[in-house]
Amino acid sequence: MRVPVPDPVPPVAALGRVHLVGIGGAGLSGIARLLLAHGVQVSGSDAVDSAALQALRDLGARCHVGHAAEQVGDADTVVVSTAVRADNPEVVEAGRLGLRLLPRSAALESLMQDRTVLAVAGTHGKTTTTALLVAALAAAGVDPSYAVGGELVDTGTNAHLGGDLFVAEADESDGAFLVYSPLAAVVTGVDADHLDVWGTPQAYRAAFVGFLDRIAAGGFLVVNTDDPGGAELAAEAAGRRLEVVSVGSGDEVALWLGETAADGAGSRTPTRWRDQDTSVLRLLVPGRHYAFDAALALAVGLRLDLDADRLLAGLASYTGTRRRMELRGEAGGVAVYDSYAHHPVEIAGDLEAARGLVSGGTGGGGRVLVCFQPHLVSRTRAFGAQMGEALGAADEVVVLDVYVARENPEPGIDGALVARAVPLPADRVHYAPDPAPVPTRLAELAGPGDLVLTLGAGDVTELGPKVLDELRNRHGGSLDRA
Repeated sequence: MRVPVPDPVPPVAALGRVHLVGIGGAGLSGIARLLLAHGVQVSGSDAVDSAALQALRDLGARCHVGHAAEQVGDADTVVVSTAVRADNPEVVEAGRLGLRLLPRSAALESLMQDRTVLAVAGTHGKTTTTALLVAALAAAGVDPSYAVGGELVDTGTNAHLGGDLFVAEADESDGAFLVYSPLAAVVTGVDADHLDVWGTPQAYRAAFVGFLDRIAAGGFLVVNTDDPGGAELAAEAAGRRLEVVSVGSGDEVALWLGETAADGAGSRTPTRWRDQDTSVLRLLVPGRHYAFDAALALAVGLRLDLDADRLLAGLASYTGTRRRMELRGEAGGVAVYDSYAHHPVEIAGDLEAARGLVSGGTGGGGRVLVCFQPHLVSRTRAFGAQMGEALGAADEVVVLDVYVARENPEPGIDGALVARAVPLPADRVHYAPDPAPVPTRLAELAGPGDLVLTLGAGDVTELGPKVLDELRNRHGGSLDRA
């Protein structure tokens, strides 16, 4: 549901006791952590129990499984996830009691007031770029506060209350990024998505123009100008006399990137900041798109006059974010990765990275087998055919049914729509409305040197460990986790 943003947004000290509906999600769990770090009494609920809920309990939050009106208790403020429906009993109860209702964006804004905000937006790569920026700043001697839409492998958390610099993932899906006032607005690129909210690609792109209006006085835009939407946004910002820090492979950019080459299971990319000498950007994660994410983080640090060598060292030591080309393990000579990619551009980028791993980083000659789960009915309706086309870069494709999340199913908008669009021979494309037999099927298909990639923003992530179990049973191989 969409909860209006109050004007003004109250500071964290004025929130009182806070109850979060959907507390186990990537966004609200981080906000709960930050509230607890501020000494706020926190409670919340979610549909199912999870490691995230247990971690919050360990920090002092009262977390409920399931939703019931009485769980609102004596809360003063209720924060509501966008995935929660308006008829949720806790939301209804909060309205009956006249409690303050806040969307996720306003809750995060209350936590960021009086801090210097570095906000990372864009259609693709927000979580990775935000996490890379945190890693770079930390290596440069900064203790940044942060809220990231995924768990950082290095820290084991998605949020931290540190110093004045606050690194925030700024989500455009519900307009959250139009609530913040950042010193640095980082945009990974602008491509059509979330049309269930914005309606048209034009309205979606216009929202990013609105993001420029949110940049604080003396602030700047850091943007990937190799991305067509990013280049358009940079031109718009320049026309408004905003400072633009451009990142790309062209001649007239602040941070130049050369060709990305495989470096074991990671990559290396030459970079040059303005008129300085060329440096090499090394990453432990593969893929050209991740090199661009890291370059955006590097550009922010350089613009803030932080030490280049320390920034690069932080990026080189970054071990990843959960569900972003995350190595789940290896068995029987087959590597199993998992990624959150759910848009055609993201699918293409991760499959390119996977292809680089089997052709260069893991012994050469292997195949890429992907199990993809479309996310959201509205996104599948808009981009299902393009999803299928992007999946054609794999050697073998399994497509699950749509993870409907906050929407209702719709006849004809299903995994079969995506599977029909995959440009591979019919015997190499498998539509699997029942996911139960999929791990066994993937283990049967995979051989030594191959890579299995589970892909999508839903519960497809649960299949990776099951594939590894099947592989171990078949080959007697050991499991080596990343």
